[in-house]
Amino acid sequence: MEEEELPGAMGTSASLALRLGQIIFSSASLLFMSFHVEFYSYTSYCYLVSVMGLVIPWSMALALLDAYSIFLKSLPRRPRIMLIVIIGDWVLSFLSLAGACSTASVTELLIEAGEAYCPFKLCRRYQLSAATAFFSWFLSFGSSLFNLWLLPSLYPSPPYI
Repeated sequence: MEEEELPGAMGTSASLALRLGQIIFSSASLLFMSFHVEFYSYTSYCYLVSVMGLVIPWSMALALLDAYSIFLKSLPRRPRIMLIVIIGDWVLSFLSLAGACSTASVTELLIEAGEAYCPFKLCRRYQLSAATAFFSWFLSFGSSLFNLWLLPSLYPSPPYI
């Protein structure tokens, strides 16, 4: 399979769609968490806000690179750059998965504890924030897998003896 045919790999319209989805879901997660000022009371909520604050600019930068590649019909795929993108995607995807899981679990504990600890509207916002963080993680992990699949084709094959 040629490099250009791999959907979701960097420099394709599918990759741009994945990056835009990451931006939308990460921003939504951050906004749902920040609607109320009490998120700082719990470490997992602060962690999710911090991670989404990292995912948004990362995804924006890579979306701009994808858009540049699509409009110029140029695919600047160098093995070292792709390796950096893959490692960045893997790290941020696992950080966002951890943030989403911890936020979801703490929110469930607060809901079980009762209205005194977490009012209904506030807990629903936290649940929405965790759900959108899961969607962001799913898209980030998908794009990192597509780019990882592309990486071996960027290295020249050794000569056969």
